[in-house]
Amino acid sequence: MSAADAPLRRRGRGWIALAAVVGASAVGLAAFGAHALRGRLAAAAFSPWDTAAHYQLVHAVALLGLGLYAEATGRSVRLPATLLCVGLALFCGGLYLLVATGWSGAGLLAPLGGMTLIAGWLALLALWR
Repeated sequence: MSAADAPLRRRGRGWIALAAVVGASAVGLAAFGAHALRGRLAAAAFSPWDTAAHYQLVHAVALLGLGLYAEATGRSVRLPATLLCVGLALFCGGLYLLVATGWSGAGLLAPLGGMTLIAGWLALLALWR
């Protein structure tokens, strides 16, 4: 890689770092749920927490892949990565908030977040044209 290509190749570093934070927090939140919440909540009430942690971890890997792709190619992954991040915040955040507070309004964020996650995955298709 030439010196002129270096800035382009660094496009993915921020996404890789964010993927690490998202992944680490997913593991931490899953552990918190398993050890601190599971015994206090009925299985049905705990299920959204489990779902949120699972989705968060899966999408951390997706963000890592996008960051690595950006590093390898120098192409921008801003649109799909941003949509995935916003979708995670809405979907997972809504489910975590629902379980933690019992506020049913938080559950309304999940469908919006899910649609945003789908948009992020579809935006990923644009990278392959």
